[in-house]
Amino acid sequence: MDALVEFLFKYRPAAFARGVLGVDPLIPAWLVAAAAVVIAALGGWTLWRAAGSASLRTRAGLGALRVGAIALLAWCLCRPVLVVAESIDQRNVVAVLLDDSRSMRIADVNGASRASAALHLAGGPDSALLRALGARYQVRVYRTSAAGRVANAGSLAFDGARTRLLGAVARVEDELVGAPLAGVVVLSDGADNGGRDVGAPSTQDQLSTLRARGVPVYTVGIGSARFGKDIEVAQLEVPHHALRNATVLLDVQIAQRGFGGATLPVVVEDSGRVVASQQVTFPRDGEVASVRLRVPVPEPGARMWRVRVAVQPGEEVSENNERRAVVTVQDRHEKVLYVEGEPRPEIKFARRAVEGDAQLQLVTLLRSAKDKYLRLGVDDSLELVNGFPTTRAQLFGYRAIVLGSIEASFFTGDQLRMMADFVSERGGGLLALGGRASFAEGGFASTTLADLLPIEMTPVSRGDSLRATEITAVATPAGLRHPALQVEGSDSAVAERWRTLPPLTTVNALGRAKAGATVLLEGRTGERGALRPLLAFQRYGRGRVLALGAQDDWLWQMHADIAVDDSTHERLWRQMLRWLVSDVPDRVEPLLPDEAGPGEAVVLRAIVRDSAFLKRNGASVSATVISPSGAEQVVPFDWAVDRDGEYTASFVPDTDGVHEVRVRAVAGRDTVKAAPGFVRVVEPIDEYFGAERRDALLAQLASETGGRRYEADRATDVARDIVYSPSGSTQVRRLDIWDMPVVFVLLTMLLGGEWWWRRRRGLR
Repeated sequence: MDALVEFLFKYRPAAFARGVLGVDPLIPAWLVAAAAVVIAALGGWTLWRAAGSASLRTRAGLGALRVGAIALLAWCLCRPVLVVAESIDQRNVVAVLLDDSRSMRIADVNGASRASAALHLAGGPDSALLRALGARYQVRVYRTSAAGRVANAGSLAFDGARTRLLGAVARVEDELVGAPLAGVVVLSDGADNGGRDVGAPSTQDQLSTLRARGVPVYTVGIGSARFGKDIEVAQLEVPHHALRNATVLLDVQIAQRGFGGATLPVVVEDSGRVVASQQVTFPRDGEVASVRLRVPVPEPGARMWRVRVAVQPGEEVSENNERRAVVTVQDRHEKVLYVEGEPRPEIKFARRAVEGDAQLQLVTLLRSAKDKYLRLGVDDSLELVNGFPTTRAQLFGYRAIVLGSIEASFFTGDQLRMMADFVSERGGGLLALGGRASFAEGGFASTTLADLLPIEMTPVSRGDSLRATEITAVATPAGLRHPALQVEGSDSAVAERWRTLPPLTTVNALGRAKAGATVLLEGRTGERGALRPLLAFQRYGRGRVLALGAQDDWLWQMHADIAVDDSTHERLWRQMLRWLVSDVPDRVEPLLPDEAGPGEAVVLRAIVRDSAFLKRNGASVSATVISPSGAEQVVPFDWAVDRDGEYTASFVPDTDGVHEVRVRAVAGRDTVKAAPGFVRVVEPIDEYFGAERRDALLAQLASETGGRRYEADRATDVARDIVYSPSGSTQVRRLDIWDMPVVFVLLTMLLGGEWWWRRRRGLR
């Protein structure tokens, strides 16, 4: 297409994109215009008389063709020009940036590797692109994986662990500050996986910075835009933390090309031991398959999981058939405060459900009479002795709160606000149960807790009578995938169990779910009655909120249709509470990367809070890093002065494997230790995911900076287009465009068209 444009319009599209149209007439333009008007008028009048016998349409058409030809000739007499800035020969520098990451080793360029294709263009002074650029510019070659110029591109190993493409372009421009830089030419497959770095600017921020510098970037795409055959574990969702003896759900997305309809096993390995496996049948070619696997975690510590699909014959990339994850299994008691306003069976069966769970401690506060409480599961005689906590420090010592059938007026305004802060700021969980003094019936519709709850509430008048309504639970698609509802060992068994549970009753008139909420269970009244939310959740601030509208879910334990050994109710309660307390932060919250490459600096962050969970500055924070060999090093943290309560540090691991990080904060006499965290040091494999050529980033980079994107077989066109770069040392030139071939073609078409039309109509 560029060749056709250049043939018709004399210059390349880049010249017209950069240039400004003008005129440079030998005689005054007004005189040319006046003469053209007179000639057009005389010619039109003569034609009108000569074609007097023709129809009005024919005379008008012939006149338009003649006037068009005269106007085109007049335009040529005005000597139109294209004013452009051109680079001055041998006065400018062009930087060529070679992507030397591992993804360039993929052999998808006519059987050769991407690296060999890039070296063919820029592997030495005699290579095609460098030879074309060297005729007019001083060329300097750089690589993406390290700073500095490349003396001999042919010696590159293409072993860069990650591609920080946009950062590499910025680094090259920084290095050439002060030099007349005409542009940067990037030879890459378009990968950029540096955005995961802690504190790294976003892609859009980096593009904005490059655009502001005014140096055009010309990108050359290397590699195949679509693989013929490949299987990729595209996504792996797994919780970072889990309590001991839990069953962790792994959601896996597997992309494939060329394997539609094939059935293959998906395997989960824990330190080389197979802990789960499932057969998956791929959908149609190119479509993604979703797989859910369940992995029990009976042992505490760091679990190193590898999810993989066996490499199949003909795959173009084998390294993307697996993904890795580190899950920290914690062995500790999670304290949950259960507040109930009246004795009811729910207390008994909730406590029975969790009493065999060593990781859950259900502390119960039951109001037995006014200002009198029954306390169960407390640590000492002073805990909750005065009823519900009155300070943040007391309340925030728990990880989750369960609100039973207890009216809003039981709490003071400060206590209601503390509960809201408990969820939003402390990051705790909240479970609201149905009952005659719950939700709107308990007066919560006009309190601060109304915003927390995932279900809308309609205020209820005092005179309204409560009526129990029988409802049957119906699991939603989201509910069947949620960890709390996994009451069986397989997806099909879970769906079947929820279809067969007996009905419950509710006295709460719950409305629809809020916009940001997710409904897990719906309640149906009768066989074909309307559905309304029964169990829903939403995130609120840093925490999670569950709302269960039934008042007697214990029937799922004691109903006549439930077998004596059925554990559905117990598992539901344990899993709801475990889900609520998962990822609830401690007072010292380490923020660690899951994975780092050998020799890379591992950036550690920690947020420190006091007993009221307010961010604390001025603490002395350090981390003890224990390597796989058992060697220890103490890493001090520095306070990030621009962010309250945040501290940062870094260390460079000396060996591969899982490194344990124990963070400790000291503020005055207060010493707090965080639960151990883990960082796995291993060779990165990010380069091989989404490894098809990423034209979108290459096109965006070129467009944002004023450059252009090229296919590899047209890469030498860069040398012809970069001539019109506005950057560097330039000179203004006026390029004649009156003599473009397209002008001759148009003039021939206009005059020839008039002649043909006249002949066809038999006119002189």
